[in-house]
Amino acid sequence: MNFKNYLDQFEVFGKVAAAAQKLNLPTYVVGGYVRDLILGRESKDIDFTCVGSGILLAQEVSKNFEQHVPLSVFKNFGTAMLKLEDWELEFVGARKESYRLESRKPIVEDGTLMEDLERRDFTINSMAISLNAQDYGDLVDPLGGKEDIKKKNIRTPLDPVITFSDDPLRMMRAVRFAAQLNFDIDPETFQAIVDAAHRLEIISAERVIDELNKIIKTPKPSYGFKLLFASGLLSRFFPEMVELQGVDSVDDKSHKDNFYHTLQVLDNVCQVSDDLWLRWAAILHDIAKPATKRFNPKVGWTFHGHEDKGARMTPAIFRRLKLPMDERMKYVQKLVRLHLRPIALVKDEVTDSALRRLLFDAGDDIDDLMKLCRADITSKNNKKVKRYLDNFDKVEVKLKEVEEKDQVRNFQPPVSGEEIMQIFGIPPSKVIGEIKEEIKEAILEGKIGNHPEEARKLMYEIAREKGLYPKIQ
Repeated sequence: MNFKNYLDQFEVFGKVAAAAQKLNLPTYVVGGYVRDLILGRESKDIDFTCVGSGILLAQEVSKNFEQHVPLSVFKNFGTAMLKLEDWELEFVGARKESYRLESRKPIVEDGTLMEDLERRDFTINSMAISLNAQDYGDLVDPLGGKEDIKKKNIRTPLDPVITFSDDPLRMMRAVRFAAQLNFDIDPETFQAIVDAAHRLEIISAERVIDELNKIIKTPKPSYGFKLLFASGLLSRFFPEMVELQGVDSVDDKSHKDNFYHTLQVLDNVCQVSDDLWLRWAAILHDIAKPATKRFNPKVGWTFHGHEDKGARMTPAIFRRLKLPMDERMKYVQKLVRLHLRPIALVKDEVTDSALRRLLFDAGDDIDDLMKLCRADITSKNNKKVKRYLDNFDKVEVKLKEVEEKDQVRNFQPPVSGEEIMQIFGIPPSKVIGEIKEEIKEAILEGKIGNHPEEARKLMYEIAREKGLYPKIQ
């Protein structure tokens, strides 16, 4: 297979080839760009490997463009990077590397092209395209990557025990590529993952979560999670999710398998949103069910309070997994805490008061909360699912009506603490918070409108009951 006609469409390949020829460095396009080219996937990140110094090659390539091309050199890693418009070009010398059993840092040495391809993670990433004059555009595929793409097969170029021993993160990457490409993992490769799953513990949490988030961003992440679970990798860094798996039965009463239910909810969310943090809310929405599971002979299995406990668990999980401890965590925590509220409204007669409170508590995240709640309906009874979803439609119509009328989403009490202190001539104290809380409750209950005039009138009534009177001007 030859890609000369393709390479000729882009000047960047000609510029690199010219620089390589000038320096007498055999040079190749390698890795993911070659894989994506064969798969028909667009990519703007191109890796170049030369038999020699990748830094020297990058420096020479940068001279071949009339415009200034930003060059970044990483001497410690023997790599260099050029940014050309929307292209990102990385240059490295062919190398071989190995890892000590107790270390995350590789021992890197110069190598041949074959050694460079063999050290890569999977055969689908172990192909190259020659930029050399004698065979320009030829596919170099000594390890069968093209055939594995055809078979939709994830396989290591060497014995998988060696490949995963060199860098245990490659076990996560195997699952990630399988999930992204909808490929299978070769049986021998998968067994090696099972056997070496414990080695993931030497990999930093930051690298693990980066791969996990890429799995979560796939169109159907349940496939990746099932592979993580079956291989034993998931238990190494996310035991709370593993604990969701399983079904208990007492007196012929069973609960659903909350692990597979969670995966279904996650897939459902992915059909309506690309938002990573909404997907994380789906993952964590039932995370506290194992901790709150109880059996009641009259009603069967219960999980009372799992939404509140799940919200309390969220910060610790985010911190351990090295997820961001900022507004994104608080967003996930809020959705976990509130995910049962709309379902309760579906079951009961919907009151304006309940709708106001939901709007107030959810704020601008109400739409995402409703997406999560719709995704949470996973019954095998299609009529039941349709009935719930139809009721959600009614709830959403009512939410819009209440919001337009009362404007309670993210509202602040119309009377501020400063105003109360000024009117009644009192210092900061507990009573100010009590007055504001009573006004807020009155608005949410619909006793008064969300308007300054009505709020101030009520403020004077509450203050009078507490023995407060306006100061004399």
